[in-house]
Amino acid sequence: MTFRTRFAPSSTGPLHLGHAYSALLAQDIAHAASGDFLLRIEDIDQSRFRPHWEHQIYDDLTWLGLRWPSPVMRQSERTSAYNDALDSLWHGSLLFPCTCSRRDIQNAMSAPQEGMPLDGPDGLIYPGTCNAERSMERTFPENNPRPTDVTLRLDMRSAVLANDIFDHRIENADAPAQGYLSFHETGAGPNGETGLIEFTPQEMISGIGDIVLARNEMGTSYHLSVVLDDAAQGITHVVRGQDLFEATKIHVLLQRLLGLPTPVYHHHRLIRDETGKRLAKRDDARSIATYRAEGKTADDIRIMVGL
Repeated sequence: MTFRTRFAPSSTGPLHLGHAYSALLAQDIAHAASGDFLLRIEDIDQSRFRPHWEHQIYDDLTWLGLRWPSPVMRQSERTSAYNDALDSLWHGSLLFPCTCSRRDIQNAMSAPQEGMPLDGPDGLIYPGTCNAERSMERTFPENNPRPTDVTLRLDMRSAVLANDIFDHRIENADAPAQGYLSFHETGAGPNGETGLIEFTPQEMISGIGDIVLARNEMGTSYHLSVVLDDAAQGITHVVRGQDLFEATKIHVLLQRLLGLPTPVYHHHRLIRDETGKRLAKRDDARSIATYRAEGKTADDIRIMVGL
């Protein structure tokens, strides 16, 4: 199998130094292993997508010295793949429709159970309101067409209890965990986690919860699309920031549910400003285009990000 990394920016704003570091590192790692470096455009959020930002991505990365094969994969052209995966999960009774607004979720979390975490890698941990209503109504998704006009969430408890998902199936998720999901980390998580990273069913249920896999306005979600896209491109090593380390648990679970391979993961440090805050697309002063306009070179950028 060909060693293959990728860089997958969203076309919703200018690339900054953090993007430069991640893209250059991904290419360097691939080239060191005589492998391939691919580019993918994450444009599922069409409400924020702008064509000029996509063109700017190509210009900035080319200026940095990065090269990739064409054509470039664009998420907006992969709707059928996302729909097929959602249909599979829906007919497996692993998805449920959710009509809760952000305010509904916040209100439900105003008095959380003592000792339970409020936030997970997907934001506020969903309190299970619509899932509980579904159970009370005894509806069976496998006998009904998948709805396309509402948010769809993964029934995490059912997902982690599915056959062959963990090394040893557990019958009661409230009992001590007996099985693990895992991935190999060649970089490091926020707390220095590296090597074989294992996690349990209970961690997924209590620490992540019923995540969103499709939104009405997008038809998919970041978690679902990134898993399917990495598999479609044959990515063997995912290089990305430490802010996505915890989300990897979600991605490994989806890979197992959908019968997809799990890549090796390399999470890297984040590029931060003078105050320690990580960069965002609103930080135009640190955009690659700004440095280009100031006369900086690609080598200057490498030095600035520590490569």
